[in-house]
Amino acid sequence: MSMNYSGPDRRRGGPDRRNPDQQIKILLVDDHALFRVGMRNILEREPDFEIVAEAEDSRGAFDQAQQTTPDIVLLDLSLPPPGGIETTQRIKREVPSAAIIALAVAEDEDQLFDAIKAGAAAFILKDISPDDLVTIIRRVNTGEYLINDKVFARPNVASRVLKEFRELAVYGQEAAPIFAPLSPREVEILDNIAKGMTNKQVAYALSISEQTVKNHMSSILRKLSVNDRTQAVVYAMKQGWIRIPED
Repeated sequence: MSMNYSGPDRRRGGPDRRNPDQQIKILLVDDHALFRVGMRNILEREPDFEIVAEAEDSRGAFDQAQQTTPDIVLLDLSLPPPGGIETTQRIKREVPSAAIIALAVAEDEDQLFDAIKAGAAAFILKDISPDDLVTIIRRVNTGEYLINDKVFARPNVASRVLKEFRELAVYGQEAAPIFAPLSPREVEILDNIAKGMTNKQVAYALSISEQTVKNHMSSILRKLSVNDRTQAVVYAMKQGWIRIPED
């Protein structure tokens, strides 16, 4: 079940450079109606926040994310099966421009590890204060990955994430940062673009639609705070996330 809140269609003004006059579009996902009402009442006090939809389960969350293309998704990790982690993965795969703030009931290292693998931008407890929640939403909306702060504070999780990213995304450079903000699919797309492929050729090579490639590129530009694909490729090469193409 899901509920729409109609409003004007506002788009991003560019990667990681939001026009201050634009609303921050927010999707609320939680299976407890009372908690959603509480979040909505808090967030609607902010003049630059717009609640575009609510959902109480994974299917509703995915459908609303596709229909409303929110900037921020506040998502409860304790959703009924298939659960919050799988829902996060699916939303990030199909609507990569959406930044997901994972809501948890307790500090759980396994959930934190799974959340960063799934592409969440932040991991917070549901007893967070309203002021802190508003601040985190604004920081995540500018492109910050606050989940890294949580991971750095937990050596066991940091070592697991380091191993995972080295296996999935980092090619060769030992000096590369521990956390690549790009998903393995985004790294794969950049890797192909570095070889001179067009969006259409990348789509064909990866068996996805050209629009999906464009959506991923928008997400990549936003995450890396760059203006075009050439800058994104150069940055990713310097970090060691993609291979330097061979002549």
